[in-house]
Amino acid sequence: MSHRNARLTVHGRRILVERVLSGRPVAHVAAEMGISRPTAHKWVRRWRTEGDAGLHDRSSRPRTTPHRTPSAVEARVCRLRSGRKLGPARIGPILGLHASTVHRILVRHGLNRLAWLDRPTGEPIRRYERARAGELVHVDIKELGNIPDGGGWRTVGRAAGDRNRQSTTTERKSCTPAIGYSYIHSAVDDHSRLAYSEVLTDERKETAAGFWQRANAFFAAHGITVERVLTDNGSCYKSRLFTQTLATAGITHKKIRPYRPQTNGKVERFNRTLLDEWAYLRPYTSNTERTAALADFLHTYNHHRCHTALGGQPPISRVNNVAGQYS
Repeated sequence: MSHRNARLTVHGRRILVERVLSGRPVAHVAAEMGISRPTAHKWVRRWRTEGDAGLHDRSSRPRTTPHRTPSAVEARVCRLRSGRKLGPARIGPILGLHASTVHRILVRHGLNRLAWLDRPTGEPIRRYERARAGELVHVDIKELGNIPDGGGWRTVGRAAGDRNRQSTTTERKSCTPAIGYSYIHSAVDDHSRLAYSEVLTDERKETAAGFWQRANAFFAAHGITVERVLTDNGSCYKSRLFTQTLATAGITHKKIRPYRPQTNGKVERFNRTLLDEWAYLRPYTSNTERTAALADFLHTYNHHRCHTALGGQPPISRVNNVAGQYS
């Protein structure tokens, strides 16, 4: 592996090969480049055998590992992990292995974190990502309680919050007055994670269809042509109106299996970010104030917030052809 004081990098090895191919002696070229003759011969030999790929560093992993745990034992470790959700300290005594050995086996098979397993089945959660922007867009709705004018209990305390709530709503005889909910409709592109959200008053089919038309226009403005839309099995998404709205734009509608929100995981994860970095970021004194703050959050999320799945870059960096316009 190359280091900062290395005599030869991949570029230097190419220069070495070029000078030798020009007819000069290997010993002379080695002296000029400050390396030994065996080293020079090694890289020339690798180039002649493997071509340009032979000039790159190889893995230091051994070809064989005689003392590696037998595959049958590793399979038992994986079954105990997936079936009973046991950790290394529990699996080790059962199979007569050290906990550290069990941990290495779990890491090798991608089972070392329970968060990476599907709880009902114990199977590893398969992460996927579409190859291009617009190939699949995840759509979902998040229900969020409205904030009474003057602030809710998070802002002014329980007593004052209840008074604000009662002054905002109509008095009822038999139950505590309710101020209702807002519904955050969101669409997230699978490849780029570019997101679009709106705070709407309900989750009816007409509202969902209208939201998608505006979301589709948003993606089109960023040069993204949507091909498929993935939703859950909510009544508004199962309606004929929503499906026809997609079909009119030439978009295929896909629905997840019932009770499998992991399939729509990118927008589900976006909903968590939405709550942490917008809805519950700070106390708001009214529902209008919180709604107005959504635009700033979306701009930050799309243009400035680093994303671990994108190599630390914001979603807009993956949008083809127009990334420079929105930096």
